[in-house]
Amino acid sequence: MKTFVIIIAILTAMVCLVVFSGCLGPKAPEKPNQKLADFVDLDRFMGLWYVHGYTPTAIDKNAFDATESYEMAEDGRILTTYRFRKGGHDGPEKSYHPVATVYDEKSNAEWRMRFFRIINAPYYIVYVDDDYEYTIIGNPNKKLAWIMSRESSISEQRYESLVDELNEREYDLTTLQRVSHKN
Repeated sequence: MKTFVIIIAILTAMVCLVVFSGCLGPKAPEKPNQKLADFVDLDRFMGLWYVHGYTPTAIDKNAFDATESYEMAEDGRILTTYRFRKGGHDGPEKSYHPVATVYDEKSNAEWRMRFFRIINAPYYIVYVDDDYEYTIIGNPNKKLAWIMSRESSISEQRYESLVDELNEREYDLTTLQRVSHKN
């Protein structure tokens, strides 16, 4: 029985590594390979954000009502909750709790996001507006992106202007999808 449990644990770990290999990717460059936000006021950035556009990964395909929230821990780490409904507004709720650390403390725009205590992925705040109402999160590979706002709805004009921000940074947006929110 003990051998069976060990085999299952090893297989589970291997599956997790394969599923999340998209998060691993090549090592993040020493300096960002793209323009990031000049400065991120972490206190203002904390709180709830609604995801309006995203590049689906293995864990969040077909997401509805997606949100991401950030909370500063006393030790300086950023506790994150990524929550969405799978397959529809009434689908089962999924949530993940990666922990971020600020990698570039001069700008606060470059983080490392740790998933499941084993995957450490770069997390770039490429844009945040002056009022901290809209943000874009990116990645060094320029294939993963998240467009977020503080409200559950976003105008088409504003959404397109945020997509334009990603286009200017030469992101591959072929898999970028809108996220529907139930109001």
